[in-house]
Amino acid sequence: MLKFYYAPGTCALAPHIVLEHLGLAHEAVRVDFSRGEQSSAPYLQVNPKGRVPVLVTERGTLTETPAILLYLAQLRPEAGLAPLDDPFALAQAQSFNSYLCSTVHVAHAHRRRGSRWADDEAAQSSMQQKVAQNMAACFELIEQQMLRGPWVLGEALSICDAYLFTLASWLPGDGVAMDRFPGVAGHHQRMLDLPAVQRAKTLHQ
Repeated sequence: MLKFYYAPGTCALAPHIVLEHLGLAHEAVRVDFSRGEQSSAPYLQVNPKGRVPVLVTERGTLTETPAILLYLAQLRPEAGLAPLDDPFALAQAQSFNSYLCSTVHVAHAHRRRGSRWADDEAAQSSMQQKVAQNMAACFELIEQQMLRGPWVLGEALSICDAYLFTLASWLPGDGVAMDRFPGVAGHHQRMLDLPAVQRAKTLHQ
């Protein structure tokens, strides 16, 4: 059985949604960030990065959200959560998820994790002040250039949708009104209507 480590308020919600959607048997293990469990010796044995998500499989441990999402889609190819038979379309899906991982998530992280990039408190404060502007710019690009239909890739639900839903959930806390982006807001509501999303969100509260 798969073992999945997650923490509320993190990007781990995305693969958790996919696990629920695919009906994959798994043990969900909550990591309490408020108690510093991600930095504890036992957890660092699981993931030396001290972060979530983590998926432990019979072949080894996977980290990083885009990798876990693609792996899950490959476990159930019949569900069609990734265009596995089309190299170019799959690269487009990975490009979208990579943007969320490397750019959007980093822009968000400057609000609470500025110490990763600077020790100076003034520098951290300056980064925090840019979060709303940077997140808005990211989602403007997503709104105008990346959404290809009711779902990220067009007419079919994919792993990209779980990831976008998760990061869009951070907008209010970052000082950005989601209704500035009608396409993203509509997508968010469609995701909220899915039973798998509702089940995963319950665990992440």
